[in-house]
Amino acid sequence: MTAKLILASSSPFRRMLMENAGLSFEAHAAKIDERAVEAPLEKSGAGADAVALVLAKAKAEEVSSRFPGSLVIGSDQTMSLGDRVFHKPRDMADAANHLKTLSGVTHRLNSAVAIVRDDVVVWEHLAHAELTMRPLTADFITRHLVRVGERALSSVGAYQLEGEGIQLFEKIEGDYFTILGLPMLPLLKKLREFGAIDG
Repeated sequence: MTAKLILASSSPFRRMLMENAGLSFEAHAAKIDERAVEAPLEKSGAGADAVALVLAKAKAEEVSSRFPGSLVIGSDQTMSLGDRVFHKPRDMADAANHLKTLSGVTHRLNSAVAIVRDDVVVWEHLAHAELTMRPLTADFITRHLVRVGERALSSVGAYQLEGEGIQLFEKIEGDYFTILGLPMLPLLKKLREFGAIDG
């Protein structure tokens, strides 16, 4: 009997990616305090990749503890510029500061995915995308944030590529799935190897 497939996420974008791929799955949000998981990692100097992987595994492990025998998929994404790891902006002023910092430079999205079964991590993967923002004036940033409103606070970079945020960029290197935070191609390959989906 094929194991039940569960996505450990409440993200509508990640659910959409799984649904569009024709997967049969349930979605259950992980009951973890992400900031509490991140805090000791940051204190120890862990990089953006490590933080993304630890969070992806923590989400899958928590949901796995509630659904024995299931294959639980956890994912997380961090954003980095050099050694700096970004967090979601606290308010619109913070969002403006994010965009000023990213203006005219290339930053990285670090997308991690893990599969856990019966509290054991059976697979993990990390993928990257490099995004170069065009130079932005302070006036444009203000006008842009007025247009997008509170949506700017829902993304770590204060932008949504699937919406008006695409106007901020001049170059993007990386696949669509990695940018949305769930590297689908390696995930699907692994699910086929596990016999969880039709191969």
